[in-house]
Amino acid sequence: MTASKASFFVPDWPAPAGVHALMTLRTGGTSSGPWDSFNLATHCGDSASAVDRNRALLRSHLPSEPRWLRQVHGIQVVCADVTADGVEADASHTREVGTVCAVLVADCMPVLLCARSGESVAAAHAGWRGLAGGVIEATVAALGLPGHELMAWLGPAIGPQVFQVGPEVRAAFVQVAAEDAGGFRVDAGDRWLCDLAWLARARLARLGVTAIHGGQGCTVSEPARFFSFRRDRTCGRMAALIWRGGGAQGA
Repeated sequence: MTASKASFFVPDWPAPAGVHALMTLRTGGTSSGPWDSFNLATHCGDSASAVDRNRALLRSHLPSEPRWLRQVHGIQVVCADVTADGVEADASHTREVGTVCAVLVADCMPVLLCARSGESVAAAHAGWRGLAGGVIEATVAALGLPGHELMAWLGPAIGPQVFQVGPEVRAAFVQVAAEDAGGFRVDAGDRWLCDLAWLARARLARLGVTAIHGGQGCTVSEPARFFSFRRDRTCGRMAALIWRGGGAQGA
């Protein structure tokens, strides 16, 4: 089986030789109904057989089965080399060739990280709770490198024109770093519009990461390409994946 080229795209970032990454789209799979069609999650109501087929399609483009996490909007980071599928965590990292780190998303922001040397990679699931809690900081700490030795790619997420949040969300950021107020714009009443990409960049910059790429694409506003929980409630999940060597991305 081979996945349609419409099933994913290769992130546009200057990753070092040997570092590979993919971001899946909602198209090109076998699921039906609200999970139409390339759903990769087992927890959102889709049939297990459809998810298995979709994961097999994805697997044909990877050096190994991704290390799937049970994501809980937290900040736990695990080493993908020694982690069984389904462990509770929101990020993973590896230095091993062929081990695939993966996160599932449908409005939350996937953040891919790699060493400029290409010797280590990581994937983090960064919705507002994870960002505010410090999932990016925890992932960088797990990589064990100073920020200037890393580069990051921010995947598509709910965009700043539509991500309306309450004052408690803004407070969760501003209480930690007053400058994070720049990631919010006043909306109607006591509501705010939240810019996840801006907040992720700010967190990375404070860690010394200067090579930050991506951050485009709104999952809510592009229903033909992306699943969106905020838009549809019942929907599939896309995956952002990163690995070292072990095969050419998109091959």
